Amino acid sequence: MPSPTSRRTVLTAAIAAAAGAGAVSSAASASAAAQPRTRTDAPSAAPSSVDNRFWSTYTEWRCGSGAGTRAVAGRRAGLVIGHPLGRTDYTDPHTGTTEAWDYATWTSPVHRSTVPATEVIASWNADTPAGTWIQIELRGDYSDGTETPWYVMGRWAAGDGDIRRTSVDDQTDGKSSIWTDTFSVDDAASGLRLLSYRLRLTLYRTPGTRLTPTVWRVGAMASDIPDRFTVPASAPGLARELPVPRYSQNVHVGQYPEYDNGGEAWCSPTSSQMIIEYWGRRPTAEDLAWVKPGLEDPQVCHAARFTYDHQYEGCGNWPFNAAYAATYEDMNAAVTRLGSLEDLETLVRAGIPVITSQSFLKTELTGAGYGTSGHLMTVIGFTEDGDVIANDPASPSDAAVRRVYLRGEWENIWLRTKRYDANGKVRSGTGGVCYIFWPVRVSAAQRAVLRGLDLL
Repeated sequence: MPSPTSRRTVLTAAIAAAAGAGAVSSAASASAAAQPRTRTDAPSAAPSSVDNRFWSTYTEWRCGSGAGTRAVAGRRAGLVIGHPLGRTDYTDPHTGTTEAWDYATWTSPVHRSTVPATEVIASWNADTPAGTWIQIELRGDYSDGTETPWYVMGRWAAGDGDIRRTSVDDQTDGKSSIWTDTFSVDDAASGLRLLSYRLRLTLYRTPGTRLTPTVWRVGAMASDIPDRFTVPASAPGLARELPVPRYSQNVHVGQYPEYDNGGEAWCSPTSSQMIIEYWGRRPTAEDLAWVKPGLEDPQVCHAARFTYDHQYEGCGNWPFNAAYAATYEDMNAAVTRLGSLEDLETLVRAGIPVITSQSFLKTELTGAGYGTSGHLMTVIGFTEDGDVIANDPASPSDAAVRRVYLRGEWENIWLRTKRYDANGKVRSGTGGVCYIFWPVRVSAAQRAVLRGLDLL
């Protein structure tokens, strides 16, 4: 897992477009209907090193322990404030402002992970109208019989008018630590693991009002990925390309430097916006009214602002990107890990593109033209040879975003957990981290795939 610093330090050098990276041809569009060549359409299964658990149904909300919260049924079940449990002051560390908030809580049942974990990443989907916000915490049980403290995994609001959405630094108990958005055992080689955990939601609202956040979904991905510098390439099994919009982060170089120094660091929100629009959602003209007139792709600026983590000082907080995607009507989103390109093929086969995280030297990915200590791109398909078709936001223009990367090279840089930097020092890799976004209403095939990955 990259450190917060490495994940924020992305693509500061000039980017060279990959050869032949142009608009998708009519032949490529036709390939979107192509069928897999070798494997069946059976849903994938979560890799044995990954455990996903999410709470989202009316029954699941009622099975948790609520204090002032209540479950609401309907087309999309959720959790709201029923009556305030109390009132508390919160001093925003990024504005210095102290305000009082009414609050209520919900605590999940204990989930015993199928994977004794070295890392856990929580993600959530919620609506936070002006005057509301939420906090997500995690507490777990170690394999040595002790318990973690309650760790803050995020303080989040869809907007930035009430609080500044933020991760919380300097959380540790000497056995584990929180790195921006990730719980991590400090010394995995010791054999210590997290066996189970609970999540706690705190819902806040302006005192004396009937306002409430609505949380539709909360959960976590627990994992124990073995250390590895190389990963063998999987066999190709699909030729298909999805019609995902193309946006370049580099179109926005120097724009809105208050959000991680501008577009040159916006790979994550740019990728998120591509997939949000693939699913037919986008910000309204009213949403974009704050963006300076005349800027190209103003929705990418919007995504950067509303994924920005004020503590991390960047737009690459993984759960914040998922939460941003879920602010659009009837959208779900999660952060997880996949085990191979076969898992990605299964999702693409069902029409679900995936945002992936990877780090690499310029020499390790043919045709990229750059190296990076942390970068997000969108996998939209596979060629007849099994190579990866990616919308890579690290491109000089929208037209140059579509890239084709060699299967073996791409799979290795995405799935490895260890790598060498340009100075020969050992650094971390992401071990298959990705974001998956999908609508509430999906096809039977899509539902089967998502259930196979324990995302539904």
